[in-house]
Amino acid sequence: MNFKEFQNQSRLYVIGALEPEEVEEFEKARKKFGKKAEDYIGECYGLHEAFALSLRPAHGDGARAEGSVVVSLGRSTIQLAQDKFLKKTVEVYLEQAQVPARSDG
Repeated sequence: MNFKEFQNQSRLYVIGALEPEEVEEFEKARKKFGKKAEDYIGECYGLHEAFALSLRPAHGDGARAEGSVVVSLGRSTIQLAQDKFLKKTVEVYLEQAQVPARSDG
C-alpha cells in the first residue's frame, strides 16, 4: 500500500467503514509509515470529531454565548474541511465497493 492509498483508507478507518481484512492491511501500513501515518490519522479524527460536534443542536439558553463569535467565525472553515473530508470518504468508499451502474432495460 502506498501513502495515497493509506490516506484513503484512513478516512474510512476513522468512521469504522473498513472490512476486517482491510483493517489488518491498514495496520501494517500504519506501522510502515510511522509518524507520518499517525499525524494523518489524527487529522482525520479531528475532522471527524468536528463534524460530529457540528451536528449537535444549538443551545437556546445563551449558556455558551461567550464562545459564539469564535464558533461562528470557525464554522465555515470547519464546514469546508468536513465537506471535503466527507466527499473524499464517499468517493473512496464507492470506488472500493465498485457498485455497477443500474440497468433499467
